[in-house]
Amino acid sequence: MSHFLTFGGLAPVILLLLAGCTAKQPADISNVCEIFKEQRGWYKASSKAASRWGTTVPVIMAFMHQESSFRAKAKPPRKKILWIFPGPRPASAKGYAQAIDGTWDNYRKSSGRWGADRNNFKDAADFIGWYIDQSAKKNGIAKTDAEKLYLSYHEGQGGYAKATYSSKPWLIKVAAKVGKQSEAYSRQLAGCERRFKKRFFGLF
Repeated sequence: MSHFLTFGGLAPVILLLLAGCTAKQPADISNVCEIFKEQRGWYKASSKAASRWGTTVPVIMAFMHQESSFRAKAKPPRKKILWIFPGPRPASAKGYAQAIDGTWDNYRKSSGRWGADRNNFKDAADFIGWYIDQSAKKNGIAKTDAEKLYLSYHEGQGGYAKATYSSKPWLIKVAAKVGKQSEAYSRQLAGCERRFKKRFFGLF
């Protein structure tokens, strides 16, 4: 059998393995304990990002909940042409963190993580942590204040400094929602984090 045929026979297996690299959306995204129970590597990834950038796991997870509902390949909905035909997407945002091209490139350059992928949970969590760190430095926002941090995340640090969000009541409501989600995740995590920490440090 030729090498070509051998590879051809393996191709479906390789494609299946690659497809498996993208994590499935958790069944219950409102409960962070259930999320980490289902996606076992996510606690470690978000905890490392939180520790590296000085924020918290609940804040990072609340951002992802709002931005993508934990869908790896999430993208903004397309605009409609003549109210019927699908048109272009309004932004280049994609992945767990819905990071746009330019900001993602800045993150990779600043952090040295050139191979980072927006569809990878670990990379997206680190990106959110990095952006929170930037907002804390440029906008003076506490790294635990999910509501204000989200306003900066959505509007950009320059937009936040100019209070562009003040003319967007819908965005203020969304930011408040993110703040409440972070608080809910924090309460939930207080009751289950111990078991994930044990797994993190390899105690069982």
